[in-house]
Amino acid sequence: MKNLKEEIQGIKLLELKAKEIVKGFLIGGHKSPMHGYSVEFAEHKMYNTGESIRHIDWKLYARTEKLYQKKYEEETNLRCQIIIDVSSSMLYPKDKEQNKLSFSIYAAAALVHLMTQQRDGVGITLCSDVIENHLPAKLNHTHIQYVYSILSDLLNNANKSLFRKTNITNTLHQIAEMIHQRSLVIIFSDMLYHSDDLLHALQHLKYKKHDVIVFHVLDYDTEVEFEFENRPYEFVDLETGERIKLQSLEYKELFQNTMKSFLNELKENCQRFKIDFVPVDIKNNYHEVLQGYLIKRSKMLKR
Repeated sequence: MKNLKEEIQGIKLLELKAKEIVKGFLIGGHKSPMHGYSVEFAEHKMYNTGESIRHIDWKLYARTEKLYQKKYEEETNLRCQIIIDVSSSMLYPKDKEQNKLSFSIYAAAALVHLMTQQRDGVGITLCSDVIENHLPAKLNHTHIQYVYSILSDLLNNANKSLFRKTNITNTLHQIAEMIHQRSLVIIFSDMLYHSDDLLHALQHLKYKKHDVIVFHVLDYDTEVEFEFENRPYEFVDLETGERIKLQSLEYKELFQNTMKSFLNELKENCQRFKIDFVPVDIKNNYHEVLQGYLIKRSKMLKR
């Protein structure tokens, strides 16, 4: 078991990696992180003698004959909820330094850093066949450090949880009901399940007035192009442990056509319901993720 010092070091390393990713992406200036910054009324508190009378609520005094001050809180530009699929299929490819889950974690950490620079509230949700962790969107230092802590812990312990099944359609329905304020919902997943059920879950998020970006993370060489050597392989389902032996070249064309059809259907359905669909190859850098977020954010702020 890690001690506290090791945990803190892991969080700091992830935060540093996030900053490096964003720094590499943001070449040149960008809009001030204080753009759109304002304050909104939060609650009342009792007035204490000697304090400034600037924020006394005189209307409330007229009704109660008691002195109360208005307290204000910082208003973020957007609220963003990042959802990461942590089912075992996201651990593919098992024999590579980076898999779909680790890519998603680093990309999410980079988004968290970028969001805090833009004063966007951020939350994190981890889900497989159940919601494993849900932290609503906020913007303060302690909260952001907790988000990094969750991501760091996931990065360090993900490979210990094999045969973790997925039911992201069910969990997305739950999340749609849990997010009470209109938000930008960002999903990292390989989306390898029935597209009709998935579409209904995404529609639920839209029905609740949320804006949605789907970052569809895959290893394109093997999961789309089926680029394997022409020899027998044993393929293992990481969620169920089911095994199948086959000659790769015999099934290559069938696999490519099936996957192409699946991807086209998923993309078209997302476009039909105004859901941003961003295909992401985990062998590429993180720029398409950051760019996808900034484009969506810019459109939302112009409404």
